[in-house]
Amino acid sequence: MKKPPHFVLIHGMSLGSWSWYKIKCLMEASGFTVTCIDLKSCGIDSSSADSLTSFDQYNQPLIDFLSSLPEQEQVILVGHSAGGLSVTSAIRRFPKKISLAVYVGASMLEFGFQTDQDLKDGVPDLSEHGDIYELGFGLGPENPPTSALIKPEFRRKLLFNMSPQQECALSALMMRPAPVLALTTAKVEEHENGLREDMAHVPRVYIKTLHDWVIKPEQQDAMIRKWPPNQAHELDSDHSPFFSNPFGLFGLLIKAAVSFGTTKDCVFCVVDSKTD
Repeated sequence: MKKPPHFVLIHGMSLGSWSWYKIKCLMEASGFTVTCIDLKSCGIDSSSADSLTSFDQYNQPLIDFLSSLPEQEQVILVGHSAGGLSVTSAIRRFPKKISLAVYVGASMLEFGFQTDQDLKDGVPDLSEHGDIYELGFGLGPENPPTSALIKPEFRRKLLFNMSPQQECALSALMMRPAPVLALTTAKVEEHENGLREDMAHVPRVYIKTLHDWVIKPEQQDAMIRKWPPNQAHELDSDHSPFFSNPFGLFGLLIKAAVSFGTTKDCVFCVVDSKTD
């Protein structure tokens, strides 16, 4: 009998593996294997965001995890928000270890930030809300910021506008500055031999977050048009569906896994979708 799928969940900016706790609970109760990764300077990782200057540094925990997998083992990668950049990087490095890639309200750019249009599509533009970031300048005030964290008074409106209040309180305790300088270096050289062919072997699914104030629906649509996934779904949620609509997100993740055969011949029990 085929083993249940192994889901690997990648968080977005300023979050951590903790943000997936509802999805992890639902999946494990249904018989799936789940790993939640803390990228560098996030969650319980002790690194400082201001010390990171490259995307590979930031993404190292995921690289280490995938490198450690046995030769024939495959996982389903799920990336939220900036976690989509980590997913794409992993597709490039480890195409044979990834059975499916899922982007959840995420930056889905085939070669990362290569052009101004890539930045326009894949980077949150929150300038309309004014001065919303607490910035860090690890390389000195004369250089661009190395880290950013949305100020507490803006988080409810932008990140958690449909999420329960208790999740906002949890996030207030757990969120950390994001390594913005490192994130802007996320790119893949288009001329790498065999890159496009290897990446094409990994099926991709995009889950569009319909009430997202961070990566807006029109940005998500632009990325879907530019690099069409195998499937695209819509979810009635804010930027944080693991809080605002966990059962809906869970259902779409399982649907995607079934669609691409990763649950074939598996025996598992999907939990009741009622919540208190």
